[in-house]
Amino acid sequence: MTAQVIKRNGKPEWAVLPYEEYQALLEKAEMLDDIAAYDKAIAADEENIPQEVVESLVAGENPLKVWRTYRGLTQAQLAEQVGLSQSHLVTMEKGERKGTIKVLKRIAQTLRVDIDDLYPLSEGGGE
Repeated sequence: MTAQVIKRNGKPEWAVLPYEEYQALLEKAEMLDDIAAYDKAIAADEENIPQEVVESLVAGENPLKVWRTYRGLTQAQLAEQVGLSQSHLVTMEKGERKGTIKVLKRIAQTLRVDIDDLYPLSEGGGE
């Protein structure tokens, strides 16, 4: 790297370098930012949600059904695990019935999501 150092009062104040070298430094800095963001995401140990799941939720599909399907559970399996009848779960997935907080907490825990994730975006604070 060829840089010209300009001093002020005997101390380095500015560094002037060729534009190509400046561009290369910017690219390296951006790459380091990307690496730091990646490392932070990995360290956070958060689950990465597939795009298909996100698209289904954004499209307004019932979150309970989307998460159940994503976790690979049938209605019967989820209903059994949370202590509901399958018909009760079906009516919740159709939006015909809302679960109690107690039931929603059990479902959220079983599906490994926050309870807020079981509400449609329009009702759960989304835009």
